[in-house]
Amino acid sequence: MPDPAFATPPAVITFAASDPTSGAGLQADILTLASMGCHPLSVITAITVQDTAGVESFLAIDPDWVADQARCILEDIPVAAFKMGVLGSTEIVTMVAEVVSDYPDIPLVLDPVLASGRGDEFASDEMLIAIRELLVPQSTVVTPNIPELRRLAEDDEGDMSLADCAQALLDSGCEYVLVTGTHDSTADVVNTLYHRGGVLRSDTWQRLPGSYHGSGCTLASALAANLARGLDIADAVYEAQDYTWQALSKAYRPGMGQHIPDRLFWARDDAKENEDK
Repeated sequence: MPDPAFATPPAVITFAASDPTSGAGLQADILTLASMGCHPLSVITAITVQDTAGVESFLAIDPDWVADQARCILEDIPVAAFKMGVLGSTEIVTMVAEVVSDYPDIPLVLDPVLASGRGDEFASDEMLIAIRELLVPQSTVVTPNIPELRRLAEDDEGDMSLADCAQALLDSGCEYVLVTGTHDSTADVVNTLYHRGGVLRSDTWQRLPGSYHGSGCTLASALAANLARGLDIADAVYEAQDYTWQALSKAYRPGMGQHIPDRLFWARDDAKENEDK
C-alpha cells in the first residue's frame, strides 16, 4: 500500500504533438511538468518527424482519438490544470474545445504554437480562426510570442500596439495574456502579463545567446504546473519565467541544430554540489 504520508502530486494534462528530440512538444511538457512537481498526463495530437534543426513531416491524429484519450484520462484522474500546445488540425481544435468546456473551473494555459522555431507552419488560417474563437475564450492564460500575438489579434500589418493586441484577446474572453518578448529586438527580453485592468506585471530577463528549441513549451508548461500547485497568477507567471530562464541558461546542444533547455538543471546542480563537498 502507498504510504499516506506522501501526497499525490497535482496532475496536469497536456495536449501536444510528439517531438522525438524531446526538445519541444509533448516530451518537453512532460519533462517540465515532472520537474515542477506535477504528475504529467498526455494527449497526443500529432506525430512529427523532426530533429533539432526543424520539422520534416507532420501527421495529425484522428480527432476522435484525441477526444477519447482526453476523456478516458479525465474520467479516471482529477486534473488540476490543462496545457495546450500544437493541436494538429482545425477538427482537433474543435474537439478539444468541446472536451475542456465540460471543465470550466480547471485552469487552462494556451500556448498558441503557430510555427516551429525554424518557421515550419503548424496552423492554417482556418485553424487559427478556430483557436481564436473556440480556445482563447476558455483560456486562463494565453502565452503568445509577439508574432503569434499579432496573428491571433488579426493585426497582420503590425499597426496595433502590443497592449491593444493583448486587449483584443482579453475582449474575446481569456483572463490573462502573457506576451513574451523573445522575438523583439530589445537588448533584454521583456515579458508582460496583461489582464482586463491593464498590465499586471512586467519582467525583464537577460537575453541569452543562441537559438533554443522548446522555450515556449517550457514556459507554458511551467505556468500550468504552478497554477496546478495553487500559486496565484502573478507568482505563477514569475516562477515559470524564472524556471524557464534557468533551463535556457543551462541549455545544451545534443545535435546539429538548436539548443535544448535543461529542464532538470536543478538535479545536475545538486549533483555537482554533492561532488564538490
